[in-house]
Amino acid sequence: MESRRSALILPYGGVEPAFGGPALELGESVAVLGRATIGKRARLRELSVIRADGHYVKVGDDFHLGPRSTVHIVHEILPAIIGDRVTVGANACVHACTVGNDVVIGDGAVILDGAVIEDEVAIEPDSIVLPGHRIGGGQVCAGLPAKALRPLVAGELAERRDKVSADCSAGVGAGSPSEGDLSGADPSVFIASTARVAGKLQAAENSSVWFSCDFDAGVETIRLRCNSNVQDNTLVRAAASTGVAIGQDTTIGHNVRLCDCTIGDRALIGIGSRVESGTIVEDGVLLAAGAWTSPGQRLESGFMWGGRPARRLARLDAKKLAMIALTVEHYRHYAKEFMAAEKALVAAGSSPRGSAPQGKSSGRSSCL
Repeated sequence: MESRRSALILPYGGVEPAFGGPALELGESVAVLGRATIGKRARLRELSVIRADGHYVKVGDDFHLGPRSTVHIVHEILPAIIGDRVTVGANACVHACTVGNDVVIGDGAVILDGAVIEDEVAIEPDSIVLPGHRIGGGQVCAGLPAKALRPLVAGELAERRDKVSADCSAGVGAGSPSEGDLSGADPSVFIASTARVAGKLQAAENSSVWFSCDFDAGVETIRLRCNSNVQDNTLVRAAASTGVAIGQDTTIGHNVRLCDCTIGDRALIGIGSRVESGTIVEDGVLLAAGAWTSPGQRLESGFMWGGRPARRLARLDAKKLAMIALTVEHYRHYAKEFMAAEKALVAAGSSPRGSAPQGKSSGRSSCL
């Protein structure tokens, strides 16, 4: 019988996460990491991640973070600040932005760097709030890019909050951690303890698989070349004979879906994007956050692609190319820090899953 895996609480740079009071729920394999301050009565559903490494995360009271959802920052530039009574659905990402009070963020939505969500806003599922964009209070917004559709009506926000929370109780389960063939992983590779790997993984030097990722190679192989990083809550599936290949110095963002595809060197696959079966991403490509490729699509080198389906948007300039390279360096550093933190827990005789103030502990819960 599989035992339930408790929350993972880890420091970063010597700083532990801080809870303002007992959490109402910490689901299976939740990860709360680094310089995070979380208010009272939090509900963190299974496989959700709050990672405050390169900057801080500040979360208010009565926060609900759905299963496989992620909160993160921009290294030494932007924190993530979240107000009171914020509800986030499943497989969403709140990234280096400011979210006001009484906000409901739907399943699969992404809030990007520097965005500001004012009080009393509902964001529809799969919407993408672009970097630096402001959503005014009292609105329902949707789309890519997310735009205000109409004012909220009386009682609507509470109904949406209740529905998101109820839907997130349906359950998918966390699965068993790293049950696959890791013999092809270099000793320098960081595989987070809340990640799951099934099947064969070949991972070259200094590559990394982050918290709550889920890899399933089937009877094929998932290949990571050196210095590549696959960020939190990304799902990778290999069903075709080609498997999945991720190139050197490449970043796969948070909450991405990869299926039977090939990603080249020095590429960046943006947060919340989907790369469909047979897609080939050439070297030096940036796929924008929230983009979806078409099966068998080829993304030409040297360009930024975005949209649903993905289309060529602009040639990559020196600034974007430098950002891709810098992200890789940051993740090499992060990986070393977290690998050391997990090893220190094991050496101290503890499981690499810590504890936090907690009221109710969940069983399996998710709504993917």
